[in-house]
Amino acid sequence: MAIDAHITDPSLASAVETSGAAREQAQTLVDLVAQAIAANANTNGPLPADALIEISKQQKLLNTNLAHLRGLHRTAHFRARETKSQTAEARHEVDVLHLQLQNLYYEQRHLEGEIAACEGFDHTYQLLPLVPVEEFLSQHPEHADADENALMVMRINHERAERETLEQQRLELQKRKQKLIAENKKRRDDLANLDKDLEKFIDAAKPIQKMFEKVV
Repeated sequence: MAIDAHITDPSLASAVETSGAAREQAQTLVDLVAQAIAANANTNGPLPADALIEISKQQKLLNTNLAHLRGLHRTAHFRARETKSQTAEARHEVDVLHLQLQNLYYEQRHLEGEIAACEGFDHTYQLLPLVPVEEFLSQHPEHADADENALMVMRINHERAERETLEQQRLELQKRKQKLIAENKKRRDDLANLDKDLEKFIDAAKPIQKMFEKVV
């Protein structure tokens, strides 16, 4: 297959076509000069006027094709440089997009790893002594249509409320206990003081007792 068949750009195709025409024109001019020289070889004189006119005509056509070819070459050069710049910009955009895609891929793998770690993590809430689902639903039938996650949240909130209630009761009992301990201490102190008073009374009554013993 000819190289020309692979050229699809109109400007390049025109340059190739003009180049071929210039080549053929140059070959025609060379053949024309060679024929004129060969025909005039016996006389060794100047070339005939008609031959010179034809040679000049062909040379002008060749110069025209060469000038056209130079313009097409310049245009093709600018187009090639522009295409190269556009290709570099497109390659840069592709590289940026590829880098972004790689970053998204790594981020996706990271998130998948985090999700797997979260799914496999034994969270503390799994160890809570929650009310069984059946018992919770029997107490709160309005939540029978809730999904698993919502039901778990409600059970945890229920457990929290129960524990807060028990903690409140514990604090109240603690206060009552402290109050009873204080009252018991006060009673022990009162009894101790009463014993001291009683001992003082007995000591004070001993002389009277001895006096009664003497009278008797």
